[in-house]
Amino acid sequence: MKLLIVDDHAIVREGLKRALSKVGFDSIEEADCVSTARAKISALEPDVAVVDINLPDGTGFELVRWIRSHSKSIGIVVLTLHQEENYVLAAMNSGASAFVSKSEPISFLIAAIKHSAMAPLTFSANSLEAVLRHSHSELTSREFDLLAHLEKGMTTLQISELMFISQSTVKTHLASIYRKLEVNNRTAAVHALHQRGLTR
Repeated sequence: MKLLIVDDHAIVREGLKRALSKVGFDSIEEADCVSTARAKISALEPDVAVVDINLPDGTGFELVRWIRSHSKSIGIVVLTLHQEENYVLAAMNSGASAFVSKSEPISFLIAAIKHSAMAPLTFSANSLEAVLRHSHSELTSREFDLLAHLEKGMTTLQISELMFISQSTVKTHLASIYRKLEVNNRTAAVHALHQRGLTR
């Protein structure tokens, strides 16, 4: 099985490679950003990609959506420090096959990789049942992407150009974000993002 680990921390990539090699995974490539990951996926067609959410040139959710549009057969495991239900739902909605928190045992990641390789278009997560019960009010992966850009102080025009959507669509997403976070402006949305632990 060919694996691709996408994480911007070299120590994390090396640790994962060592742990996975010990249980029989012997074809493991690495990428430290979205652009490198895209190039390696196009060239290597890995069986499973293990993707972190926080990457230097985009979000893991953007990469997950690109992978899923590129291939229906690649398994995608979102591996992140975050454990909040918002992230699980966003991973599922973006097209991931599984969600694993970095605080969970390596056995969870191994199981997720195997699940993703066997059934890439299904979704598994340790807290999936609870997430689905509360999913009506959670942020989507696109809304997370927009919030990440908002946090950097980008304007509506800049966000629309970066995300390849119209300014009116940005405003529609913002309205949805404000409603879900129960705020009424950008500053309050970013503040709520930090208060609720929804950022790095």
